[in-house]
Amino acid sequence: MILNQAVMTEDRQYYVYILTNKSNNVLYIGATNDLIRRVFEHKNKLVKGFTEKYKLRKLVYYEATNDIESAINREKQLKNRYRDWKVNLINQFNPKWKNLAKDF
Repeated sequence: MILNQAVMTEDRQYYVYILTNKSNNVLYIGATNDLIRRVFEHKNKLVKGFTEKYKLRKLVYYEATNDIESAINREKQLKNRYRDWKVNLINQFNPKWKNLAKDF
């Protein structure tokens, strides 16, 4: 039974993502096990708080992993970086800062 649970969790995907607003001046970093659902929630104002207040709807960066610990650690790492470092990361991944959620 434990072996089956381990195999099942290996197939899971976890994501670290960055959202911004229309003018790209506010960044939000989060982690989730369902990127499409989570972006939908942000976009439709179902997530109360920071993302709703600053109208963060545009997905500009994400990373995928199959390990929840890695996703959480990466989220913390990104949150502890200076804004310039985060902007450079986004520029390398998505130079035009397109809304990547449109590809879903």
